[in-house]
Amino acid sequence: MSITTRRAEDADTELLHDLAARTFGLACPPGTQQADIDAFIATHLSEASFRGYLADPERLLLLAYDDAVPVGYSMLVGGPIKDPDVAAVVDEKVSVELSKFYLSLDRHGSGAASALMAATLAAAAGTGAGFCWLGVNQQNVRAGRFYEKHGFEVVGVKRFLVGEEWHDDYIRRRPLP
Repeated sequence: MSITTRRAEDADTELLHDLAARTFGLACPPGTQQADIDAFIATHLSEASFRGYLADPERLLLLAYDDAVPVGYSMLVGGPIKDPDVAAVVDEKVSVELSKFYLSLDRHGSGAASALMAATLAAAAGTGAGFCWLGVNQQNVRAGRFYEKHGFEVVGVKRFLVGEEWHDDYIRRRPLP
């Protein structure tokens, strides 16, 4: 296994959408309606969405590869925090959000996620931010353990809308080197 990462480019929109469509549902809690997952993907993870994300100077997207096979992606977002629950516990002036962090199911437990996280945290530090924060579903125990292992501590809670259903998330934050 040879895990590499690189910054995503405009030509990667189809690849990013494909990865997102295959991985987003993995992070949703049991019982999430497939129609809600599909609606979220159509609204926020379409090729058009990724074109917009890649054009946004406040966003940085990374791709992870196992040899030549794309296996995951991450997205960092700077700028104002719109969610009041997050703004209450995260200082937007010194923080960057880890908005998306997804890995193909067949690569879970392979070490690819740790390699992508190391590259993502290095990129986050490269923005000049002092902290990185994220939201993760409270029922996603596996992800919670992974983020804890990488230094993210629970600092609050927030809600996250998937389709028509609200989900409860933990807000996690860690200092950057």
